[in-house]
Amino acid sequence: MLEAFDVDPVAESIYLAMLKSPLAGIAELAERLGWEEDRIRSGLDELARLSLLRPSWENPLAMRPVSPEAGLEILLARQRVDLLRRQHQIEEGQAALQVLIAEYAHPSRGTGSTGVEELIGLDAVRERLERLAYQTQHQVLAFAPDGAQTEEALAASRPLNALLLERGVEMRTLYLNSVRNDAPTSAHADWLVEMGALVRTVPVLPIRMLIVDRMFAVVPLDMDNTAAGAVVVRGAAPVAVMCALFEQIWQTGTPFGDEQDDRCPELTDQERALLNLLLQGDTDEQAARKLGVSPRTVGRMGAEIMARLGARSRFQAGALAAERGWLTQS
Repeated sequence: MLEAFDVDPVAESIYLAMLKSPLAGIAELAERLGWEEDRIRSGLDELARLSLLRPSWENPLAMRPVSPEAGLEILLARQRVDLLRRQHQIEEGQAALQVLIAEYAHPSRGTGSTGVEELIGLDAVRERLERLAYQTQHQVLAFAPDGAQTEEALAASRPLNALLLERGVEMRTLYLNSVRNDAPTSAHADWLVEMGALVRTVPVLPIRMLIVDRMFAVVPLDMDNTAAGAVVVRGAAPVAVMCALFEQIWQTGTPFGDEQDDRCPELTDQERALLNLLLQGDTDEQAARKLGVSPRTVGRMGAEIMARLGARSRFQAGALAAERGWLTQS
């Protein structure tokens, strides 16, 4: 029940028991829950850290549970601050990534002194990815921002994925939330999880990216045309920046199979992301590409958001959403 507030199951059980019996001591809690007293003490320490316990006004040596209304509101406030901090870190990482790509992805063939290998065309990219897959020893991190994928493309990727996972390679992939509504892509994500991969989804991804063993990173030559080719980047500094960006966005993702985080019942993560994109000046087509949906879906979602807010324009919708605090929760 309280997992969304980062309260572990042991601390949650103790907290709920104390709400029913605020005067219960360690021995009574241990007997009621059937646990050792050391486990109770550890849980109480965690509750105190989370500000869900406070000293009693009548007996400063005793601890009393804070009411859920007050205690959980404090935890929510902390989470909001943490989300804003992580969003700021992600934005900084995205900016650094764009600078690195602009600096390294010069139109030069082969691998130069900068440690960048340019690949022209899909055939060259796929052949290089196959070679990288066979060289992979430990880990593969991936951004997959294209949304729903064809069954043919998914089937073609399975042999290499299976090879990596059967060898014990850690595989973590971030998809767009929109793939949850596409049966083939959703089934593929389920298959990856069953094979031992970790899969999460987020509303928006900044770029298609693949990181191998934290030594190589593959990114598109052209952000708007991934078929044009890619660059393989090597070097501690640029790959470290890309790894940091991946980890920041990974922390915000929802594990595949879990219900979507609904911190704002009035607005889903995907709708919130769309509203932010439109307010930044993206066209419907640009927003659709970033969200992995069709422009028609973007138009429908935008109309639904405006209707829900009672807005007559997207500008007014943005102002009303900001006034309600919707935009600060992404």
